[in-house]
Amino acid sequence: MRTENFKNFIDRSSRIIERALFQDLDIFIDYTGVKEESESDDRSGMSLTLNRCFSDDHWSKNRTVTAFDWSTQFPELLCASYNQNEEAPHQPDGICLIWNTRFKKTTPEYVFHCQSPVTTACFAKYHPNLVIGGTYSGQIVLWDNRSNKRTPVQRSPLSAIAHTHPVYSICMVGSENAHNLVTISTDGKCCTWSVDMLSAPQDTIELNQQKQSRTVAVTCMAFPNDEFNNFVVGSEDGIVYSACRHDSKSGIVESFESHQGPITAISTHRSRGPADFPDLFLTSSFDWTIKLWSLRKSQPLYSFEHNSDYVFDVSWSPIHPALFACVDGLGNLDIWNINCDTELPTASTLIDGCPALNRVSWTHSGQQLAVGDSVGKIWLYDAGEQLANPKADDWSKLMETLEEFQSNQSYMSGDIMLSPQPSQASPHQSPYLSATPVR
Repeated sequence: MRTENFKNFIDRSSRIIERALFQDLDIFIDYTGVKEESESDDRSGMSLTLNRCFSDDHWSKNRTVTAFDWSTQFPELLCASYNQNEEAPHQPDGICLIWNTRFKKTTPEYVFHCQSPVTTACFAKYHPNLVIGGTYSGQIVLWDNRSNKRTPVQRSPLSAIAHTHPVYSICMVGSENAHNLVTISTDGKCCTWSVDMLSAPQDTIELNQQKQSRTVAVTCMAFPNDEFNNFVVGSEDGIVYSACRHDSKSGIVESFESHQGPITAISTHRSRGPADFPDLFLTSSFDWTIKLWSLRKSQPLYSFEHNSDYVFDVSWSPIHPALFACVDGLGNLDIWNINCDTELPTASTLIDGCPALNRVSWTHSGQQLAVGDSVGKIWLYDAGEQLANPKADDWSKLMETLEEFQSNQSYMSGDIMLSPQPSQASPHQSPYLSATPVR
């Protein structure tokens, strides 16, 4: 019973039995197709429906959910990182749990430990067995689900050659044959790593504000679709910056100033369709607002000011061009469709108990959302079909919406010329933003 083979057998078998025990099947299904009159199903509409809640009294209780990532190989797997549980000093400071949204089991698929609070985590995109975490101490750690150890199998050094402040954002960029891990920290460094060797970063860029020659305390980072060099970051001082990794002028390229508080999240436009919007991105902040930006404009295109508390996260839908989700400190999950309304969310729900909501993330299919709170719970919501799925004209509608934003902005600033000459603009492309038609 102490042999490695027996332990592996028990570990694998217990997962399979657990999945079978928690299968939630309706044995009373009526195959005649007749529904009871009282039965109402609004899932095809504009509603948000709670699917289930993920929590573990031992591992996740009283821990703040700090990051989410969905597996590309197994879309049902959700990676969630957590900080310390101050009420349990003998437990590990940092935890990373892998939850399975496919089976109705109540325990995580994998449990990983760390000696420092885990501030962010992601699946190693092209290595289905690896999970990478960023920590409050500044270390980058790597877990392997093939190992029986719950502790990291690799970790970066705690030295000046890498990060010395909390690592709040990590991204895997590149292709299957040539990819890297990019990490940022409040120490102002952007490091590039090989997953095979975390002993030292392959490349390091200092993110300094050029005007004042001071280090930028970066809190979040995002790469546009198919972009490996250029990226955007948010900072503690409320300024958003665009930056690049490999150009002759690597580092910060441009700044975007409008927020009055630290930036909590950045989300670049993700959906693909008849037109692409690679320059669009959203930011959320402690100033209670969400702002819509274009990389080609120094001022925001629009400011969403519906919330009345810190907005902790924002996320574009992966399939709908005008849809995004946000969460705040009062327990509100809001879904915005800017083609329909820019003053009020299209759908909203208040999480049970009104905990502060720190993270929100869409599944790859765009049909569900995961929401993480400040007490260790993850809420999985189903988005109604009419809410989640785009219509054929949503891309052209978004172009019109963006042009309207720009016209209002020009009017407010007192510009005389509200639109370019016909010869300057393509009939298929917004003259104000890079909405690139897909050929």
